[in-house]
Amino acid sequence: MPPARGRSAGRRVAAVAGGLAAILAAGTAGPVPAAATDGPAPAPCPANLAAEATCYRGQDANGAFYAMAVPHDWNGSLVVHAHGGPDLGDTSDPERSTGDLERWSVMVNEGYAWAGSSYRRGGYGTRMAVADTENVRRLFVARFGTPRRTFVHGQSWGGNVAAKVAEIHGTGRHAPYDGVLLTSGVLGGGSRGYDYRVDLRVVYQYYCRNHPRPTEPQYPLWTGLRADSTMTTTGLRSRLQECTGYASPPQERTPLQQRNLDDILAVTRVPERTLESHLRFATFTFRDIVVNRLGGRNPFDNMTVRYRGSHDDAALNAGVERFAADPSAKRDLSFDSDITGAVSLPVLTMHAIDDPTAFVEHEAAYRASLEGAARSRGDRGRVRLVQTFTRESEHSELSSAEYAAALDALAGWVRTGRTPTPASVAASCPAYDAGYGTGCFFAPDWFPRPYATRVYPRPGGTHWPALSAARERVLSRLPGVGIAP
Repeated sequence: MPPARGRSAGRRVAAVAGGLAAILAAGTAGPVPAAATDGPAPAPCPANLAAEATCYRGQDANGAFYAMAVPHDWNGSLVVHAHGGPDLGDTSDPERSTGDLERWSVMVNEGYAWAGSSYRRGGYGTRMAVADTENVRRLFVARFGTPRRTFVHGQSWGGNVAAKVAEIHGTGRHAPYDGVLLTSGVLGGGSRGYDYRVDLRVVYQYYCRNHPRPTEPQYPLWTGLRADSTMTTTGLRSRLQECTGYASPPQERTPLQQRNLDDILAVTRVPERTLESHLRFATFTFRDIVVNRLGGRNPFDNMTVRYRGSHDDAALNAGVERFAADPSAKRDLSFDSDITGAVSLPVLTMHAIDDPTAFVEHEAAYRASLEGAARSRGDRGRVRLVQTFTRESEHSELSSAEYAAALDALAGWVRTGRTPTPASVAASCPAYDAGYGTGCFFAPDWFPRPYATRVYPRPGGTHWPALSAARERVLSRLPGVGIAP
């Protein structure tokens, strides 16, 4: 049996009875930029939604697979979902969007229709993912009519994608989106959001000297991994274990392994439990960014970073590999993914305080970007951002009751114009938890420190946004800028 719904259920059913027919009869919100091959076709729902909704699947003309769900008691509103990653396959993964539908079934349980794209290919490309996310919204509208309200939700890297959806498609009188929900978001943008993994890559190699080994072909560490390498995740895991013994109980590590592990963790501030996953990203995803998306150009820089926290900082800083970014590569990565802060929609975020993958300080970077953009407009009072934090230690799959409370708070904000507070979101959660039983862990008085307190800042790295809206407009007029779809 699905969990009982929260206290909005009664209002939702009444609204559906009076307005669903009109919603389904409404016209489209404009031409679909890439028409579906055959349109959404009925498909089995994930098991946890089988009794709740009718599901659909399809593939658009760009090759992106997608999934949709319309609950039997649809409240008339739509959540458009942007998934995290990026995945690294060459083509669209037909199971990615259905897996995310299952993971965030709470939104369908709460009465919202849901649509999510798997994106047309794997690999990095924020604006590509933005286009595919907007496309799945248009495909939904073409099939089911214009929803009463439309919200965009982004998780992890999808938070970056959804934030850019809001900036690119969320402005203007006839913008199709009404609100933005960002959960566990990578909100520092591409040009700064991965600096701590750059630092991990070089610090790891300083201590371990096995990625690459001295006997193997050498390559600059900003590449992540040489283009023709056949290394697998298993092989990388073996090298990490060889150097640090991270997978062994402490008593089974050698003194050198323990010191290497202690130094790497202390200097990079990466949690031990996600050390392997961060190193994978700094290896395989960096190769995708540099080799596949930027043509071998380096967008990363650590020339001025002074690493600290090791048993011998002087030796570390003297011996670690240093490199400067290629300005054109940094420009292209920035244009593709950096936040400008130029968003006029209501935005509500939710982030675990102890998120081991997307550090909670990403939220400080996002707020600073929105406030910086508002200052540049002489309009600081119009920042429409509510940030909530939870005492959890996960990057994703936070409490279902919390997702329900956050989405309801955002919907109420859009509907009434009354801005919620972290305290009001926290206070609403127990009513949802009565049905979901997953707990409420909001910390309404907590707030993150600046991004630079967690990630070594590069020159200019404490000024936000990293990309101004004016600069973005200039770059958008130049041919060949950014990352190709």
